Amino acid sequence: MNTGKNRQFRLASRPVGDITASNFEYREEPIPQPSDGEVLVRTIYLSLDPTNRIWMSDRPQYMPPVEIGQVMRGVVIGVVEESKNPDFQKGDLVSGVLGWQDYALALGNTGLGITKLPHPLPCPLSAFVGSLGATGFTAYFGLLDIGQPKSGETIVVSAAAGAVGSVVGQIAKIKGCRVVGITGSNEKCRWLVEELGFDDAINYKTADLETALAKSCPNGIDVYFDNVGGAILDAVLTKINLHARIPLCGLISTYNATEPVPGPYNYSQILMQRARVQGFIILDYSSRFGEAIKDIGQWVNEGKIKYALEIVEGLENAPSAILKLFNGNKIGKLAVKVSEEPV
Repeated sequence: MNTGKNRQFRLASRPVGDITASNFEYREEPIPQPSDGEVLVRTIYLSLDPTNRIWMSDRPQYMPPVEIGQVMRGVVIGVVEESKNPDFQKGDLVSGVLGWQDYALALGNTGLGITKLPHPLPCPLSAFVGSLGATGFTAYFGLLDIGQPKSGETIVVSAAAGAVGSVVGQIAKIKGCRVVGITGSNEKCRWLVEELGFDDAINYKTADLETALAKSCPNGIDVYFDNVGGAILDAVLTKINLHARIPLCGLISTYNATEPVPGPYNYSQILMQRARVQGFIILDYSSRFGEAIKDIGQWVNEGKIKYALEIVEGLENAPSAILKLFNGNKIGKLAVKVSEEPV
């Protein structure tokens, strides 16, 4: 019987522009006790993702927004502490959307589901927060199913040093493509080229993007994996080839906008080049996650995919850590370590 406290962050107000600490309310509640069919999960890692900003707003979106007063939504890697469900045993490692808290009940009447991680683990547990988690799956299915890259084609990815973009570029290299990343610092450009094997990288903050794309993509752009929207999308549209494919994964450049965002000025290029633009959400592929785990796990173990994790220690730091997603002050995947991994 657990008698300790369950620390939580609840949504106190909806952000106007940037997220601030005042948008969250800290609480301590009793650790919940599982009923029949339920599982008590202790959070080990809490994933921080750009979609957190969407969930905090009341705009139309792919899931209901987090309501004021609710525990902030978040993807968790955790361990089963108590189980009254025959499908789960104490000690099982699981993932699920269980929120910004130390403990959560899953299954039963809570409406929260969890997925058991493979045993034995093919990679370190922390990899399941990134390349073997939702962001890695996003890169895998968005590029391969929607982008459909072919050997010799040119692939451009924005937010290339992020959790999704960095994996997109490496999978594209595995498939024999020329890969150009767009990112926001010279340090990140070096990391993409020297560590991850990108063919080129562009610092959009210092380069004239259209000129730089023309130089880096002399044969045009066949696939653009879009994580940001906005002005970068506009510049890329001027260089797309006939029948280009554009998997639309995210629009992080617009999430904190307080005024209406203009559409792409070069929208006509989608028609002229008969390009295909398709938005997607990783939940669309939930029935196929096993495919991604198998392939990405093999590529990680073979050294073909490298990943960077920025781990912030302590649940109490989640409200400040999430700002790193929007100020560019991180490389790779961002997560909070809430408690220790099982021995």
